[in-house]
Amino acid sequence: MFLIEAPITGKRQVARGMFVLSMRAPEIAVSVRAGQFVNLGWSPGPLLRRPFSVYQSDGDQIEVILKAVGTGTSQLLDMRTGDRLSCLGPLGHGFDLRAGPTSVVLISGGLGIAPMPLAAKEAAAHGMKVTWVHGARTAEELCTEATGDALIWATDDGSKGFHGNAVAAAPDADLVLACGPNRMLAAVAARTPDALVAVETYMGCGTGVCLGCAVPLKQGGYDRACKEGPVYRAAGIDWTALPAHLAYSVPV
Repeated sequence: MFLIEAPITGKRQVARGMFVLSMRAPEIAVSVRAGQFVNLGWSPGPLLRRPFSVYQSDGDQIEVILKAVGTGTSQLLDMRTGDRLSCLGPLGHGFDLRAGPTSVVLISGGLGIAPMPLAAKEAAAHGMKVTWVHGARTAEELCTEATGDALIWATDDGSKGFHGNAVAAAPDADLVLACGPNRMLAAVAARTPDALVAVETYMGCGTGVCLGCAVPLKQGGYDRACKEGPVYRAAGIDWTALPAHLAYSVPV
C-alpha cells in the first residue's frame, strides 16, 4: 500500500455522463490487481477519502472511472490536468485470476465496468477466452471501451444489443466475474453461485479500521469490503441484507 501525491494527467468521456480520470501513480500502477481500489483525497475536498476501483494501469499511470453523482465526484470532475490528488492504494483483495479456466465471462452493469479492463487483461494473460457482457439502461450509457474476444451489449430499453439485463445476456463459462448494482449481483449469485463479484459499499477509511463498509455474510456475521473484499464468492453474501438499489459506485 502506497500513499502518493498523484497529478492528474487527463480526462476523457466514455459514455453519457461517464468519464475516465488519469493520474500518475507509478508505485500503484505496477502493483495493482484487477478488483483492487484506491482511496482518493484532495484539497479543498470532502473530509473522508473516496474509493474508486482502478480502471486501467499502464506504465506509471492509473485510471478511475466515475460520474458526477454527488459533491465529491463533481469536484473531482471539475479538477484540471496538473491538479494533485492524494492517492492511497492499492487496497482490498481483487479477483482471483490464475491459470486453469479456459473461458471467462465478465458481467458489468453501468459503472460496474470499473474493474473489468484489468480483469480482461489478466484473464487474457492466463490464456482464457474473454467474453465481456456490458449492460446499461440505454445505448448512450454504455461505456464505449468494453473489449474482449467476444463483446455482448445489453440495454434495458433495447436501444443496443440484447433487450434486457447483462445477466440474462451472459453465456456460460468456466469462470464468471461480475460488478454492478447489488440487485444485478444477487441475480448473478442465483444463476452462478461460484461467480466472483466486486461489491460496493459506503466506505470511510478504506483500510479496515472504521468498520463502515460491512458486508453481511450468508454464514452470519460481517466482512469489511475494504479489507476482506471487495471481491467475494457470490453465494457467500447475504444479498437480502444489502440495499438492492446501491450501485457501483455509490454517490459520493
